[in-house]
Formats: sequence, structure tokens, C-alpha cells
Amino acid sequence: MADVSRHRGDMATHPDVREMRERFARTADERDVALVDASVLLTGLYCAVSPWVVNFSLTRPDLAANNLIMGIAIGLTGLVLSVAPARAYGLSWAMIVIGVWLIVSPWIVTSGPTAGMIWNNIVVGVLTCLFGLLAASRLMKMKKGPAV
Repeated sequence: MADVSRHRGDMATHPDVREMRERFARTADERDVALVDASVLLTGLYCAVSPWVVNFSLTRPDLAANNLIMGIAIGLTGLVLSVAPARAYGLSWAMIVIGVWLIVSPWIVTSGPTAGMIWNNIVVGVLTCLFGLLAASRLMKMKKGPAV
């Protein structure tokens, strides 16, 4: 039968103390990017609704559809980064490409974009690139492994 006595012992004598410390360090390292994950998700949501916020959804439906699709892609990337960070940080490079596309898309997708469309896509594109770079740096740090 197992010994379930309530005596308090020193944790340093536990046989799995090293493994527990390493697991705690890995878990703590993975969650320091929660701010990036949430920011990516919010950026994607804004990008998806931005044609209606900036009010170009009726005049430029092609750019509105572009922003909606790219916003959904960014938002799903942020959601995946939150749910399975160890598996999904490879998507960070795709976010950089999406960010660059958002910056140049007003001139490619539509003719004669307004200043609001241009600035909206530039800001969202730069934020997406920035968060993609932050997530990519996190990926590089994870591939190196924890410092012992």
C-alpha cells in the first residue's frame, strides 16, 4: 500500500525534481508569447472588419473581400498560435508574407485607392509583419532549446 502520510519533506529529495524543473521552464517559456498570440488574433479580426470600419466595402468590394480573407487567415493563425504554439510557429513566416501583401494590395487589387484604404492596409500590414517577426523569433528560440 502507498505511503500517504502528511509529512512535509524537502522537494530537492524528490526523484523527479530535475524533470519537473525542466518541464516548468519549458511551459514558462511557451507562455511568454500570449501577448503576441492575442495581438495577432485581434489584428486579424480588425483586418476582417476594416472594410466596414473605414467604409470602403461598398465602393471597393474587391479590396473588401481581400481584407476579409486576409483577416480571417491572420485571425486563424493567431488562434492556432494560442492553441498549439509548439506546432504552429512555422506559420509566422506566412504572416510576414500576408503583411507585405496587405501593404501593397490597395494598388494591386483596386484602381485608385483612397487615403483611408491605403493607410488602413499599411498599418494592418506593418502590424502583421511585426507580429510575424516576433513569432518567428520565438520559433528560433524554441528550436534552440532551453538554456540549461
